[in-house]
Amino acid sequence: MGKSYREELVGVFGYPVDENPTVVVAKTAFEDLGIPYRYLTVEVKPENLEAAMKALVAWNMKGIHLTIPHKVEVLKYLDHIADDAKIMGAVNTVYVKDGELYGENTDGKGFIKSLQNAGIEIKGKKVFMLGAGGAARAIAVELANAGAKQLVILNRSEERGSELKELLEKNTKMQVEFQKWSETAVIDEDTDILVNTTSIGLYPNVDEKPDIDFDSIRPEMTVCDVIPNHPHTQLLKEAEKRGAKTVDGLGMLINQAVESFRLWTGMTANAEKMKEALAKEYGIDVHY
Repeated sequence: MGKSYREELVGVFGYPVDENPTVVVAKTAFEDLGIPYRYLTVEVKPENLEAAMKALVAWNMKGIHLTIPHKVEVLKYLDHIADDAKIMGAVNTVYVKDGELYGENTDGKGFIKSLQNAGIEIKGKKVFMLGAGGAARAIAVELANAGAKQLVILNRSEERGSELKELLEKNTKMQVEFQKWSETAVIDEDTDILVNTTSIGLYPNVDEKPDIDFDSIRPEMTVCDVIPNHPHTQLLKEAEKRGAKTVDGLGMLINQAVESFRLWTGMTANAEKMKEALAKEYGIDVHY
């Protein structure tokens, strides 16, 4: 039998997607596992998402990551959706099996793992969350599963914020409050964990800051951002100035990727080696 030059294809669909670093950890993981996989970083505009999802089967791909702004919209193009992803109403990982598309959400699990690895206690804590989109839905459900006591959702769209509040009240025991984000927001004084789930600060808008009163961030808080930028987002820089502990989006990216790779390959990627690859790429220490 001759040598095979074909590689199994996976990747990420997003818009924008240029600075998504998952390809770095993916390449490292696939080389470490010794499997012929290639990770594609693909710019897919919202109007082309349906065609892109159909292409997974046509290209015989193993699966795909979904990032901003596709995590909610993609649901309508899937054949099967995991129960927790149905509750979240968002999918970040799709795998292909027998010509059908299966949707899962590994975002929230990756976020919780990054908090745990940083020694952050979740059980019984109050979380203040910026945003109510796909990432927010995943993180909120997993926070509830991890025992968070209270969640405040801050969002500009009242419809989307109220929808997430109702979803959480219906499916979890966590206390949930919604606040409309119409002006510079003050973070509740008794907040334990502040998390940005919006695209504010995402490349190319790396100088963007969320419209909050940064002086309402206290040293006792943990401030998290899902944006995997380097250097830190403006939110995390402002939090660091005020003595708060910070957790960046790179850890969440690594942890959710480990779970996604398992769905695509049936194998467990080495998170430590993936972390080292990102650290080398960015010249930093990545707390995953």
